Amino acid sequence: MSLRSLAVVLLHAPVLDRRGDTVLSAVTNLDLHDIARSAKTFGLGRFYVVTPLAEQQRLVLRLLDHWLEGHGAEYNPKRKQALELIRVCATVDDALDDWRREQGGEPLPILTGAAQQGNMSFRDLRSAIGQQPAMILLGTGWGIAPELYDRGWPVLCNIKGADEYNHLPVRAAAAIMFDRLLQNRE
Repeated sequence: MSLRSLAVVLLHAPVLDRRGDTVLSAVTNLDLHDIARSAKTFGLGRFYVVTPLAEQQRLVLRLLDHWLEGHGAEYNPKRKQALELIRVCATVDDALDDWRREQGGEPLPILTGAAQQGNMSFRDLRSAIGQQPAMILLGTGWGIAPELYDRGWPVLCNIKGADEYNHLPVRAAAAIMFDRLLQNRE
């Protein structure tokens, strides 16, 4: 199975803070590097970083410039290959439009969330990927804001741990999801 028709989106807005307020979260260098490396390892087609803040967008582009064009490109070519997957967008809709143009078909957006039950299994998502482009949306902060769930998009089943504690770092959750999709496991 190929995951080339799958994109991942790291949302920095709209997301929740620990009180449940809708906020914009800060871009972190570690998330960008690690999710890009996982996306490349598992063969995803694109990694979108969504933030409406121009200053945060410039930060991501500056980081990418270092690793794609600057000294970092020569220093670590494998990191360059992974970071080439990244595109910066101001909104989820911008990312969807870009993925639609790139794939030549209507992408299926799939929401995620540790506190969400989910109505889509990994098996269902594997099947959907075979039929049309898809896009997994991952939230930063304390998760994706309700306004995106209100759109009626499918929600991927959450990753369950050993007990009630369920607060994985977004980059770890992404790697687990990609592995489950590629390895045909639930």
